[in-house]
Amino acid sequence: MTTTAARTTITHPLDPLTADEITHAARIVRDAQPLGPRARFVTIELREPPKAAVLDGKSNAAIPREAFAIVLDRDSGRTHEAVVDLTAGALRSWTHKPDVQPYFLFEEFADAINAVRSNKEWQAAVRRRGIDDLDTVYVEPQPAGALGLPEHDGRRLMRVLAYRKPHKADYPWAQPLEGLVALLDVQSGEILHIVDEADGAPIPEETCRFDVDSVGPIRTGLKPLEITQPDGVSFEIVGHELRWQNWRMHIGMTPREGLVLHQIAYQENGRLRPVCYRASLAELVVPYAGTSAGQYWRAFFDSGEAAIGRFTNALDHGCDCLGEIVYLDAVLSDEQGEPKAYPNAVCIHEEDFGLLWKHADIFENTSEVRRSRRLVVSFIATVGNYDYAFYWFFYQDGSIEMEVRTTGVVLTQAIATGAAPETATVISRNLAAPNHQHLFCFRLDMDVDGPDNSVYEMSSEPVADRARNPYGNAFRSRAVQLTSERAAQRDIDPYSARYWKVVNASRRNGSGHAVGYTLIPGETTPMMASEDSSAGKRAAFGRHSLWVTPYDPDERYPAGDYPNQHPGGDGLPRWTQADRPLDDTDVVLWYTLGLTHIVRPEDWPIMPVHRAGFALRPWGFFDRNPALDVAPPDHCH
Repeated sequence: MTTTAARTTITHPLDPLTADEITHAARIVRDAQPLGPRARFVTIELREPPKAAVLDGKSNAAIPREAFAIVLDRDSGRTHEAVVDLTAGALRSWTHKPDVQPYFLFEEFADAINAVRSNKEWQAAVRRRGIDDLDTVYVEPQPAGALGLPEHDGRRLMRVLAYRKPHKADYPWAQPLEGLVALLDVQSGEILHIVDEADGAPIPEETCRFDVDSVGPIRTGLKPLEITQPDGVSFEIVGHELRWQNWRMHIGMTPREGLVLHQIAYQENGRLRPVCYRASLAELVVPYAGTSAGQYWRAFFDSGEAAIGRFTNALDHGCDCLGEIVYLDAVLSDEQGEPKAYPNAVCIHEEDFGLLWKHADIFENTSEVRRSRRLVVSFIATVGNYDYAFYWFFYQDGSIEMEVRTTGVVLTQAIATGAAPETATVISRNLAAPNHQHLFCFRLDMDVDGPDNSVYEMSSEPVADRARNPYGNAFRSRAVQLTSERAAQRDIDPYSARYWKVVNASRRNGSGHAVGYTLIPGETTPMMASEDSSAGKRAAFGRHSLWVTPYDPDERYPAGDYPNQHPGGDGLPRWTQADRPLDDTDVVLWYTLGLTHIVRPEDWPIMPVHRAGFALRPWGFFDRNPALDVAPPDHCH
């Protein structure tokens, strides 16, 4: 069974903009500013109200409803930011942002395809590869990156690749036209340069298909597996607020971040205890390791260059989500300033998750067992060849987990017969898949029992003093406070079981511990690209697993507001130069989950899901196990 929750009214100051509000905001901007015929709205979204006003519990009427917009004039190339007061119906600010490139418009992708297809030099390069039917060539525009070349200054650039796609049912990435790259100024429509360096790599004869009709006999033998909740779900949605067991949170979505969770809190003994004010994916960069003409510049910012939320899937019951499902629709703006509906954008359901806790007493022949159930809040986005699924899990013991699942089709390169590339895996004849990484930076605005928090790095280590460790078996947990931004640029260390703890020293649990929540890293690696590389400069946040900053509402994105074609150094590297103090203040954790993908043959033609994530777990937040009150299964009494 599925349900879609309708969203038409504002019940909370953090509710995303409605369709009417998006239309209203665009009209106010147009009425106040003489926008040209090729002015486009990059985004219109909620300008979140001041955090203090929200935490003070002020009513909707007491907090002005505001929209934030980015407007790109495609004729002049000028970018403006607008703040619109929807309550008063007025444009509050109109700010020119010089020397920036906002993320790409869908219209620009279409224009790039048309420009390249109609270019005579590009057509000749395709025909030299033995392709006479240009309709069998798939053209893929991609962000150009930032290589620091003076001739690129002031231009809005894309690079356009090509693949042979001989059959409609094929996905294109099996037959790259290696070394054929067009560099395009999407503002002027001018093709600046065409690289044509095949390097002896023929077009592979491989196909990329994985539909039922293409893979051969389908395995059988699985009996039906049904998940039912005859009495309905155990959670409740009021407006955009989600309530389950003792958890409370507010759900939203932005074009750049996708799913955003606000005011995550746990209710205990009638008191709502805050844990995290805002949690979101703040940036996703995918740097590649290839060095050829068609590869070396690839480092895609799927958030800051593409706006991953715009690629949200409409989720299907029984396919993307299974069980008793409630979907939330989303509304984002299109490039004309009109609302665009995203049906079934967020999936919410419950899952059985095995044991919660158990103990069997062999002497008394008794057993106490509780089963774990978790709440799942998820969305899936497809950006080009890759599919990303994001899952927030909430548990009955007060734990939270974020899990990213990557799947889709790997990017490829054609190689000469018998070649063994150093930075790629051969996956078929004349076809390889380059090494690459996925660096997901999550912004966690922590409010552990209030906004005044401190952060400690926790490491386990042997007790070195043999007088205190005479048998050599003693080890301890060592806490080091991260007192400033530079001191808080930290890396994982699995040898010491390193994790980080956010504590509120003004509140103590029953044992005298300062209440806290820990950030537990999972699978992750730092950025492999060197610091002086283009990717290393632009995505410097990936050099460390953890950064910590004091809360600033204007610091939202770890690579800066406009990473598209930016030379680098913005965002976290710039902000943390101030080395602001972090003791007993409102802190923001920036955690980068880094996946290093050395492609396997088994990842072709479609990659099985790879899971990785991190956890937020209570440490002293409660006096004892908060899941003691979970009822046992009926048949286990």
